[in-house]
Amino acid sequence: MNVFLPIENYVPHRGVMLLLDRLVHADAEGAVAQVTVPRDGLFVQEAGMPAWVGVEYMAQTVAAWAGWQALQAQQSVKLGFLLGTRKYQAECSHFVLGTTLQVRVHSELVGDNGLGMFACEIVQAEAGAQEHVLAQARISVYEPEDGSAYIHALEKQGVSEQHE
Repeated sequence: MNVFLPIENYVPHRGVMLLLDRLVHADAEGAVAQVTVPRDGLFVQEAGMPAWVGVEYMAQTVAAWAGWQALQAQQSVKLGFLLGTRKYQAECSHFVLGTTLQVRVHSELVGDNGLGMFACEIVQAEAGAQEHVLAQARISVYEPEDGSAYIHALEKQGVSEQHE
């Protein structure tokens, strides 16, 4: 059985933007993260957590997988970017507050150029109950060699375009 570090070791997200609770599985093909839908905080509405937040759950699970792989290779965790999603389908409008969800990501393609495509699903997996897929999608991501330099270059480009 694998023992995983606290989720903060695998993802760059901090504070209210860290939406996952823990990494529960990782291997060469993908990962599984766990999140208990919070009863208050960022994005929470009276009806629950909007299902569209599931895209961010998926993206953070991909980030956790990439961070886990980096640490396995004794490298530093890199900053990555969610480029988009295809065919996001949610079986509900909101995730129920207090519910424990598993977010599963499977690598379909990871290129040497930092581009990747992942098949993802969010499953309600309460103890003793049958699993129920609540949402699924394919997401595309980009992990540049140096995320900070990439952001700086984009900011600099934006400043020069504003002055033209």
